[in-house]
Amino acid sequence: LVRYLAEAGEQGKADIARAFGLKGVERRMLREMLKELEDEGQLGRRGRRGFVKAGDLPPVGVADVVDRDADGELYVQLVKGGEDAPKAVLVPERKADRGPAPGVGDRLLVKFARAGEGWEARLIKQLDSGGPGRMLGVVRKAARETRIEPVDRRSKDVLIIPQAFAETLRDGDLVLATPERGEHRYGPQRGKVLETIGREDDARAASLIAIHTHGVPTGFSDSVEREAEDQALPTLKGREDLRQVPFITIDPADARDHDDAVYAERDESADNAGGWIVWVAIADVAAYVRPGTALDREARAKGNSTYFPDRVEPMLPEVLSNGLCSLKAGESRACLAVRMVFSKDGRKLSHRFVRGLMRSHAKLAYEQAQAAIDGQPDDVTGPIMNSILYPLWNAYAAMLKGRERRAPLAIVSPERRVTMAPDGGIASIAPRASLEAHRLIEEMMIQANVAAAETLEQARTPLIYRVHEAPSQEKIFNLADFLQTLGKPWTKGEPATTRRFNRLLEEMRETPHADVVNEVVLRSQMQAIYSPENIGHFGLNLDRYAHFTSPIRRYSDLIVHRGLIRALKL
Repeated sequence: LVRYLAEAGEQGKADIARAFGLKGVERRMLREMLKELEDEGQLGRRGRRGFVKAGDLPPVGVADVVDRDADGELYVQLVKGGEDAPKAVLVPERKADRGPAPGVGDRLLVKFARAGEGWEARLIKQLDSGGPGRMLGVVRKAARETRIEPVDRRSKDVLIIPQAFAETLRDGDLVLATPERGEHRYGPQRGKVLETIGREDDARAASLIAIHTHGVPTGFSDSVEREAEDQALPTLKGREDLRQVPFITIDPADARDHDDAVYAERDESADNAGGWIVWVAIADVAAYVRPGTALDREARAKGNSTYFPDRVEPMLPEVLSNGLCSLKAGESRACLAVRMVFSKDGRKLSHRFVRGLMRSHAKLAYEQAQAAIDGQPDDVTGPIMNSILYPLWNAYAAMLKGRERRAPLAIVSPERRVTMAPDGGIASIAPRASLEAHRLIEEMMIQANVAAAETLEQARTPLIYRVHEAPSQEKIFNLADFLQTLGKPWTKGEPATTRRFNRLLEEMRETPHADVVNEVVLRSQMQAIYSPENIGHFGLNLDRYAHFTSPIRRYSDLIVHRGLIRALKL
């Protein structure tokens, strides 16, 4: 296996399994072997999914210039290699027609080669990295010089600002700076300040630093903004008219976009007595973000919306995310909807996807909907109690029977609501109530996502699954060792199942150790990820699961939408 990876380069688990012809239980054995070799240091990872022989670099790869030593030599690091990837010395080019010399922060296409005990890299092409080595840094003023120190602690690249341009800068300013191109080679490089964006002691600076440190793309190009503004209002052409279906949205009180709506009604079919029809409608983002457009390229580069305490960096421009792709009450909106039929005991009997035109009949907050069900309706919820809210809750009661039979992981993870003050500081932290309204929307979204996965599998259409592996053996052993300190037996060799975890949580619920056991069980779980290889979703106890309900803020969900539209010829 190590020899194969040394020859083949980066390979995912699915690639390795195919190369060796492994199936079924052999694939589980492969995962254990990969884990062992990784723990022993014989294998490394590229990103999250790819394995390589430890310490190896590919013959050719995209790398960032990450460091410069005291002698002026530059070091590059493979972009997909993570922080543990070996650094390679960039061999200077002798040709004079290559354009500006690379600097820290530039992205390059390079050839890697062994050089003694280390690696060297030779430039093939300089790539566009969004600017000539832009750096977020803090101004440090001394009597004789003004320096910009990077906020990224991994970078040692310090810039010197000429005194003539440093008069307006203050010690502690947070600035965006760039190195000056030139022949300067030794010691700190000269730079210039592009923008002063705040102070290092301002609470709001934390978000700016995080954005820069993690390379989160910010803003939108003019072409993307123009493309978003040029979108037309949706029409009925090629769509089913769902405007008479009384959908409603239920979201957090401070939500600015509404990408999902729900409705439920009794199934009047004679062969499904006591059954329910549940509709879930999702904003049809694919109608506006089409492959090959500037909108699509920028959305894919962002990958998802990124949320910070005081701001959000959206995947799509606001004219779409808060406009045409937001299911606003009383306005016609393009949607991709699924109509699901459930029996009275919560079994999904059938489902059907449609591309429609809908109109939300009401916008509710979770607390508002819950208060109405608990007997405190207001001017908005009062008129729709019998026609919309009671049917939704009754349908959920049936779906809950199916959920309890499925027995997903029942970890209780209390959320906290952080309220920000105008100056960017924290005004308050309070527990966020866990409401039945939250669980209703969650279960309806889960069932819609399952329906998406089933439909795409039946149509033999490639899709991206949302997968969640069972806990590793190492994590189970650690959990068992911890439980032993509480006098709670846990057989290490017994397979991990959601029912077994739930039984433990229930047994500990009324004890003084309930919170810490809940936390340790949570930490024993793997992280859910997106993957083209389906290994099921352990936490939800589902064989197949494809996230389709958040296309405004997750590009992977948009891919599932496109798959459904293509497979069903919508």
